[in-house]
Amino acid sequence: MKIAHSELQPTLFDRIDDWLDHYALEIGLTERGHVISVGDGIVWVKGLPTAKMDEIILFEDGSHGFVFELTQTLIGVILLHETRTLTAGHNAYLSHRILDIPVGDGLLGRIVDPLGFPLDGKSIPSGKSRQPLERRSPPIVARDKVNQPLYTGSKIIDTLIPIGKGQRQLLIGDEGLGRSTLAIDTVINQRGKNVNCVYVLIGQKRSTIVNTIELLRKHGALDYTTVVTSQASALPGLQYLAPFAGCAIAEYWMQQGKDTLVVYDDLSTHAKIYRELSLLLRRPPGREAYPGDIFYIHARLLERATNLNAKHGGGSMTALPIIETEQGEIAAFIPTNLISITDGQIYLDRELFVSGFRPAIDIARSVSRIGGQAQHPRIKEEAGHMKLDYLQFMELEVFTRFGTRLEARIEKAIQRGRTLRELLKQGHLAPKPIEFQLAWLIAFNDHLFDDIAIEELAATMALLEKQVVQSQLTIDSPRDLWKNSLLEWFASRETMAKE
Repeated sequence: MKIAHSELQPTLFDRIDDWLDHYALEIGLTERGHVISVGDGIVWVKGLPTAKMDEIILFEDGSHGFVFELTQTLIGVILLHETRTLTAGHNAYLSHRILDIPVGDGLLGRIVDPLGFPLDGKSIPSGKSRQPLERRSPPIVARDKVNQPLYTGSKIIDTLIPIGKGQRQLLIGDEGLGRSTLAIDTVINQRGKNVNCVYVLIGQKRSTIVNTIELLRKHGALDYTTVVTSQASALPGLQYLAPFAGCAIAEYWMQQGKDTLVVYDDLSTHAKIYRELSLLLRRPPGREAYPGDIFYIHARLLERATNLNAKHGGGSMTALPIIETEQGEIAAFIPTNLISITDGQIYLDRELFVSGFRPAIDIARSVSRIGGQAQHPRIKEEAGHMKLDYLQFMELEVFTRFGTRLEARIEKAIQRGRTLRELLKQGHLAPKPIEFQLAWLIAFNDHLFDDIAIEELAATMALLEKQVVQSQLTIDSPRDLWKNSLLEWFASRETMAKE
C-alpha cells in the first residue's frame, strides 16, 4: 500500500501538542538600561551589562545608535537617529544586531546614506545580502600581487604615476587644487571597463554633494556607481560611518570576483569627526587633540582594499583616499599617517596650479610604489625614463632665468622639456583613453612634436586624439604600425598647414 506524502507530515495540532508536552515555565530575562545624559550626538547609558562594541542600541522614543565606548559603569552610544523627545531617564534596550548595510547590484546608480537608506527619492535598494560595516581585512594568504592597471584617464598618472587594481593611492593637496576632480575623472574613465565604483562623500556641503552627483550623472558614470553620502548637517555618527559603509559595499563586489573602485572624499574631514566624537566620549587626546588610535582607524579601513587571488574570487578593490593639507604642509600629522598607510601619493601643488599647469600634480613629490608592476609593458617601455628626464629639465630651466648662454644640446633638452610640460596639461572632466596615451608617448619619443610651436600643441593633441579614436589600432598593436600611422598623420597635417 502506498502512503501519501501528506500523511507523513505532522499536522498543526500535532505540533501544538508536542510543544505543550515539552513546555516548561521559565523566567524570561531581558536587559533594560536607562539614559543618563544626551548631548552633541552622544548618549550615556547605565545598565545593559552584556552590550558589546558596535551593537545597535534602541531607545523607547524611537531613537537608536551604536555602542562606541564601554566603561565599568556606563556605555557611550553614538546616535544614528535622534528624535526631539530623547532625554535622560528614557529606557534603552539591546537589539542583538551589529551595524550592517544592504549590498549588491541593486545599489548601482543609487544615492544612499551610511545605513543604506535611499536619499534619491526612490524605494529602498533591493538586495538580500547584507554586509557588516566593520570586518577584518583579507589575510595575506587571500591576497595577490597588484598586476592589472587601473586607468584614470590622466596623462600624468597613467604614464608617470600608474595605479594598479587593488592599490591604495592617496590624493593629497590643499583645498581647491583639483583633488576631487581627479577622483571624479577616474570614476568617469571606468565606463565600459567592468569596474563598479563607490564614491563616498564625508561631511560635505549639500551643494558639493549635488554638484558631484550631477557630474557623475551627466557623464553616464552614475549607472555603475553608488554614492554614499553624509552631509555636514548630519549626525556625527553618520559622518563617521560613511567610509566604512562605502568600503562594505565595494568589498561585497570584490568578494564576488569583480573589480571595484572606492573614493573617500575626504579623510581629513573624517579624522576631525572622529576627534570630535572621541573628545565627547572623554577619551584622552594625543597629538593635535586626536585620539591615540587615529592611525588604526584609517589603517583598518584602507587595509581592506586589495587584490584577491583566484582561490578567493580574484576580485579587487582600489582605494583613492583624499586628504587635505594646509599651506602645502605634507608633513602634518594626518597626511603623514595616510602616506605611511597607502601605496603611494599624488601630490597637488598650489604654485603649479597658479602657473596654469593643470592638473597641478607635482611629479617630484608624487610616487606610486607598486603601480609600476601593473603598468602595461608598452606604456612602461615608452614612458621609460620620462619622469627622471622631466625632473632634470625642471632643474635646467632654473639656469635660464639668469640669462646665461647655453650649449645647443642643453637648449634642445630644455625645449623638449617645455614641449613635454605642455603635452602633460589636461582639462578637467576629460579623461583620455589609454590608446591615446600610447600614441602621444610614441610621437614624443620619435620627436614628432619638436617642430610644432608650443602654442599649437593643445590643438594638435586634440586632433591626434580624434585620429586615434577613429583608428583600428589598440594598445597591443606593434609599435611599427603605431609609428607608421603617426608619421602619416603628422605628414598630412604639415601638408594641410602649408596649403
